[in-house]
Amino acid sequence: MPEPALPTDASTGAALPETPAPKTMATFDAKYANRVMLVLAGIVMVVLYVEGMLTPSLPTIQSDFHVDTAQVSLIISAYAISGVALSPIVGKLGDIYGKRRVLMGVMLAYASAVSVTGFSPTFGFMVAARTVQGVGLTILPLGMSLVREEFPRELVPRAQGILSAMFGIGFAISLPVGSAVSQSYGWRDTYHSAIPIVLLLTIAVFFLVRESTYRRPHTRVDYGGAALLGGALAGIVAALSQGQQWGWHSPLTLGFAGAGLFLLLPFVLWELRWTREGREPIVDPRLMKERNVAVTNAVLTVAGLGMYMALFALIYRFEFPPVSGGFSQNILQAGLDIVPLALSMMGVAIVASIAVSKVGVKPLALAGAGLTAVGFVLLAAAKTLDQSLLYETVTGAGIALLNASIINMLVLSVDPKDMGQATAMNNVFRNLGGSVGAPIVGSLLAAYVTGVIVPSGPLAGTNLPSLLAFQYAFYIAAAITLVGALAIVFGQEVLGPRRHPKFAHQPQLSGGFGSRRMVAPPPAPTPRPAASQ
Repeated sequence: MPEPALPTDASTGAALPETPAPKTMATFDAKYANRVMLVLAGIVMVVLYVEGMLTPSLPTIQSDFHVDTAQVSLIISAYAISGVALSPIVGKLGDIYGKRRVLMGVMLAYASAVSVTGFSPTFGFMVAARTVQGVGLTILPLGMSLVREEFPRELVPRAQGILSAMFGIGFAISLPVGSAVSQSYGWRDTYHSAIPIVLLLTIAVFFLVRESTYRRPHTRVDYGGAALLGGALAGIVAALSQGQQWGWHSPLTLGFAGAGLFLLLPFVLWELRWTREGREPIVDPRLMKERNVAVTNAVLTVAGLGMYMALFALIYRFEFPPVSGGFSQNILQAGLDIVPLALSMMGVAIVASIAVSKVGVKPLALAGAGLTAVGFVLLAAAKTLDQSLLYETVTGAGIALLNASIINMLVLSVDPKDMGQATAMNNVFRNLGGSVGAPIVGSLLAAYVTGVIVPSGPLAGTNLPSLLAFQYAFYIAAAITLVGALAIVFGQEVLGPRRHPKFAHQPQLSGGFGSRRMVAPPPAPTPRPAASQ
């Protein structure tokens, strides 16, 4: 039987190997890899800025379009729904057709949506534009995959740490800058200010990023599985993100949740059939069952939930009056009050990216989870604004330590040819956890109230929550983080002196970022049977 034809490079016509040799300290292009990392870091920072800058403007948007609170919340949930639904599809397409080609398409769609959103003539148009904009959530998984391909294993933790630090920078600038621009010029100008940067980064991807060598263009795309999974995730996220506004027992919430859960059954059956026929499903169940993949997904689900709970509880507490245990800050001040948390995340992420290679993923991730939980407990006990600002830096440090370390357990365990799918599904779990965080805080604020009704102003008609509501939110976030940390124990160590035997042959690194100097040259690779490649 003749050998199947190998895929070819579209630009040169040369045959591509099915399993390209991974980059090593001797073979990787340091200048190009660092350039790609900086472009991707800029994209991650801008995406987070664009999303965060809109939050302070929601009351103004509600007033401008004459919609109620439930309707204006669609601006946030539409983005999350489409982003989560598209993540596994985009990730798989990246594995098949190449990350650069798919990233280029994503950036064009994202840039188009960002460019038109500020000009929205109607509320419906804005929700539609935000739905398209949700494709921005798929950029981070593609970026992580490209970083894994271009950097040798020894430098991946440092590159991933810089991407994680961009979360801190994005948070640090989004709320205060968004608040300032919205307050001075209007919410539409927050979008207008982002258009040039997004367009420049799109052009940078086109000219500076090479196509991935890990691609299988002759693989048939599982469109049926993609549609079923996208529909299931969209229904579940819609119910979670809108449940507080619609009512948890309302027909809309139950309908979306029921439809999403119902679609999971035909999705599983479809994927099993697709696998039996020897074709690649949109989500490979064998990949999802790998220990480190499952552990990372579980940890980042609860980490996302706890982080969003804390973020929303902090912002609400900063803005509510003292009768609620709040500090009566305006929108701009509340945005500035989040900066210590963001700066702490940024600094610790960079430190963790350097330390994780020597210490190991599991010790740093467990320390990060513990530190995060301590920060949440301290925030619950905080009585003054200064105490809250101090304690949120502890929380931010813990979150950064956890995120910057645990992601290495995923990217250093998965075959690069499946990296798009693995990181995309991880993104799905992270965002599912985040989608639950805000509704939990909203439910607590509605359940524990002071009985004081605000007569006028932005909070007019609001039955103010009590301090107990905020304290419970932080305590629950702490408990959830600690429970999630238990999963870390079951992972296989990929770095540090206690690496699992599966990863023990990998060399250790000595030197700064981008350095080619090593403690010892890497040993010759052990030949493996063709079936295991």
